[in-house]
Amino acid sequence: MISKGFIKSSLIYTLAGTLPLASAIILLPFYIENISTADYGALIIYLAVSLLIQILTTYSFDTSLYIHYHEYKKTPDKLKAFISSAFVLMLLIGGGILLLSVVVGDVAFHLFFKGKPISFFPYGLMSVATGIFSALFKVHSNLLQSREKPEVFFWSNLGSFALIASFTILGLELYPHSLTGPVTARLLAALLSGGWALGRIFSEFGWHFNFALLRSSFQFNLYAFIYQLQQWVINYFDRFVMLFFLTLNDVGVYDFAIKCLLIIEFLMNGLHSSFFPKVVKIMMARDEKGTTPEVNRYYHGFTAVVMLLICLCIFFVPPAIDLFARKADYRLAAPYIPYIGLIYIFRAMRLYFAVPYSTMKYTKPLPVIYIAVVIIKFGLMAFLLGTWRIYGVIAASLVSAVFEVLLQRYFIKGKFHYAFNSFKIIIAPILLMLLILGVEPFVEPRYALVAHGGYLIFCVGLLWWVYRRELKYIDPLKIIR
Repeated sequence: MISKGFIKSSLIYTLAGTLPLASAIILLPFYIENISTADYGALIIYLAVSLLIQILTTYSFDTSLYIHYHEYKKTPDKLKAFISSAFVLMLLIGGGILLLSVVVGDVAFHLFFKGKPISFFPYGLMSVATGIFSALFKVHSNLLQSREKPEVFFWSNLGSFALIASFTILGLELYPHSLTGPVTARLLAALLSGGWALGRIFSEFGWHFNFALLRSSFQFNLYAFIYQLQQWVINYFDRFVMLFFLTLNDVGVYDFAIKCLLIIEFLMNGLHSSFFPKVVKIMMARDEKGTTPEVNRYYHGFTAVVMLLICLCIFFVPPAIDLFARKADYRLAAPYIPYIGLIYIFRAMRLYFAVPYSTMKYTKPLPVIYIAVVIIKFGLMAFLLGTWRIYGVIAASLVSAVFEVLLQRYFIKGKFHYAFNSFKIIIAPILLMLLILGVEPFVEPRYALVAHGGYLIFCVGLLWWVYRRELKYIDPLKIIR
């Protein structure tokens, strides 16, 4: 039976975990009003640089703390030393990155972005600093989840969200038609949020630097760190590659289309974060390495929610773009929405098949998996960009997402036993995908709303048929007791 406490914490993690990222959606109208798609494309490049620096600074402690917290929580002195030492190490890494970027950043930007209006000074350097302090805040937030402190997690993420949104809106008002406002706003918000997180960590856990203790986690961190770098390449480097074939305007249109669907990712991440600590506890308490009915139930419901979210966004987002985007270039994003939505089907599957890699600390195959995914994605992009342009980027992303799931499943064989309802996890989402791929290319703009409504009706009917037996026994009053 699901307890009230679990429902409450789940809602808090789901809502709060989406807030920092939700600023991307809330700020879209202000970007549309104040900057061109080309400037928006440049802004996305700077934000991608910040995210890369964040990954480099964390050195995957945002991931490993989930595991190491449960290992050390019964020995408080060791736990304090480990957490404090991890943050000291991240400060050292961040300081080294900042100094190195000052020396070589301008040269690197000139070489990579030759002929494009993207410079290292000042926006590139500001993006580097933003990434460093964002890393500290992110690891602190993950630690709060591991310690099951939903209230602090909620208010800290709400504060970060408010800083990003308010500073950005103010910056766009003070410096319209310029990147000065949004880039400076991200930096100020990161400085305040990261500084607050550091203050809490060192006031509670003290100042320690036990390198021997940290070294015990380096192997796990290394593979997870490589995995995170590869994820960044898969999810963000396509914008950089597009600049070799297309324009900053195309990058802006493509990223704007993706941002319009971020509500799916926000809710996915928040919902998954709400129950993943429970999954970790269940898996680590078992001697047998395999799924359980309880774990499967979490992911069955998760997959159903993602399918519904995809259909709802395909139905509502394109008309919203046509209605609210005053600049014609932004309205070019609407036709890409149904195809981008399909990628989230395989992101949901990926989270399910990634469970043993984190709970078993079996991160060794991840670099191999994602090297293959990177090769597939960017090989297809190079082949398709010239002819299909933005559609080529989407097609490459979709195909690489399919291979990612297949490779995850292949490399865990013999080490982890999966027993699950294949129709709920795999077949039902794929049936929805085939319907959309089969119909969407032939839909005329005037009939788009009818077709998209048909996708939603099909999805609801399919899910009702799949879960018809479970629905008969659900009593909402008992769930919250």
